[in-house]
Amino acid sequence: MLRYHMQGFSGYGIQYSPFFDNKIAVASGSNFGLVGNGKLFILDIDNKGRMMESKSFLTQDGLFDVAWNELHESQVLVAQGDGTLRLFDIMLNDYPIAVFHEHSKEVLSCNWNLINKHLFVSSSWDGSIKVWSPARSSSLTTLAPRPNNAVHNNLHPSKNVPISSQKQHNALTKNKKCIYQAQFSPHDPNSVMGCCSNSYVTLFDLRQPSNSNQYSFLAHAGMETLACDFNKYRPYIVATGGVDNMIKIWDLRMVRKMSINSRQPMSVNEIGGHDLPVRKLSWSPHHSDILLSTSYDMTCKVWHDLSVENGKPTGKTNSVDPAKGCRLVFPHHTEFVFGADWSLWGQPGYVASTSWDGNVCVWYAFSG
Repeated sequence: MLRYHMQGFSGYGIQYSPFFDNKIAVASGSNFGLVGNGKLFILDIDNKGRMMESKSFLTQDGLFDVAWNELHESQVLVAQGDGTLRLFDIMLNDYPIAVFHEHSKEVLSCNWNLINKHLFVSSSWDGSIKVWSPARSSSLTTLAPRPNNAVHNNLHPSKNVPISSQKQHNALTKNKKCIYQAQFSPHDPNSVMGCCSNSYVTLFDLRQPSNSNQYSFLAHAGMETLACDFNKYRPYIVATGGVDNMIKIWDLRMVRKMSINSRQPMSVNEIGGHDLPVRKLSWSPHHSDILLSTSYDMTCKVWHDLSVENGKPTGKTNSVDPAKGCRLVFPHHTEFVFGADWSLWGQPGYVASTSWDGNVCVWYAFSG
């Protein structure tokens, strides 16, 4: 395991460079990201296995996510707490080369389109998702998730929320509409997914008119949905993580069909392997059935999705396994783990993670 400590800063977002096998970008904030400066760290791993800072940029507010420009090897985008996104060139010093400011509250996520590489997407505490081009200072479009799938099936908003969760769900729906994460599909450049504090996950189609371009489903029984990710090999499979400590895997074909028929969609698999809320999810870029998660319980975990084998559904869930399909537990962080990313390079299975403890760790997911 390799470790680098960001003195005075807590880690939020992390991503390996899509161009270099030894370069990692980390978004961080001082005072646990609650108040004060942020800092973008560029870390390099040398031939002796040492991780060192090669560049950094201090910002006036905390940074909550990071995404490399898929078209430019030296450009890194960050999501900032003052409502801006800032694009830095790591070959230059001090200042961003572009600032994008339309969000009215903290920007919590940013994600670059892997197919149409001229676009990126952001999500914010202000309840909006925005699609951008780095060539323009204003967004190309703003996506606003409707409150829930009641707009499609004329159901009361809380009808599908268990009684035990209705009080929390109603409070979240009334008091905030935070969108914790938004990302483009790796299979369709016009498909965007976002997950929200009211427990709903929304899928958008950028090719459709705004009054018919989305559908939503309740993911975590009325409790906040904090994370989502598209499977890299199975176009219709997504995973979500929430405040209920659960990881849920969904087949979007079934979700859409059941939503249209006014029925609450069912997940194809559920994994209850964390002791506290799930904060980040990432499907492996090398395996269709391997999933990485991070949690407020201070661990990262690697899961084998038992609902599929050789690309075909098995009808099983991870509850049939005594270990719940857990391949590895990484217990070496000492605070909430917010960010993790798979390396695209070399032997499949290397992961970089970052936490409120200020540490960046690089470790192998299939050992032990």
